[in-house]
Amino acid sequence: MAGNLLTASGPHPVFGDPRKNWGWLLGFGVVSTILGAVGLGMTFMLSVVSALVFGGLLAAAGGIQLVDAFKCPGWKGILSHLFIGLVYLGAGVIMIFDPLSAAVALTLVLGSALIVIGGLRVVSGFQHRSERGWQWAVGAGILSLSLGVFVLAGWPVTGVWVLGLIVAVELLINGWTYLFFGLAARKAAQRGDG
Repeated sequence: MAGNLLTASGPHPVFGDPRKNWGWLLGFGVVSTILGAVGLGMTFMLSVVSALVFGGLLAAAGGIQLVDAFKCPGWKGILSHLFIGLVYLGAGVIMIFDPLSAAVALTLVLGSALIVIGGLRVVSGFQHRSERGWQWAVGAGILSLSLGVFVLAGWPVTGVWVLGLIVAVELLINGWTYLFFGLAARKAAQRGDG
């Protein structure tokens, strides 16, 4: 009875309000797919830029933390606050000045993250198994898992170009997944499920 009440008077159990949400899901899928396709044409540059951006973020965070440490005189944890700020700043500066080595190191982190993301995407796909096409989300999760294994198996040799390639392919997979979710939500809205 509670399930009937939820569907009849509340949000859709999977998509919330599919009449409002399907367009956003579909639009995000299109944008992510386009970004992934563009990224495929510039994997080396995408690797270097990724390392530079990450290095810039770390350096900025470290600088802000150092300033913050001096703004808190008498604080008991000031030494650890200063040390963390220095580590962030140092790591960021190293990444900025040697983005290729940073890309190789980030490739190791990315490979591990893709394995986790792939597993979560498989779970998400199985949560949508009541909808037609849920297998695509599961397949996308398996593909992300496979990419993560590929990255870790080839590391460190392929670290310079793999980071850009994996980011581009992951954007494509993410786009395809959200295209599926958007189309499934639109179908739910057409059925009057939400």
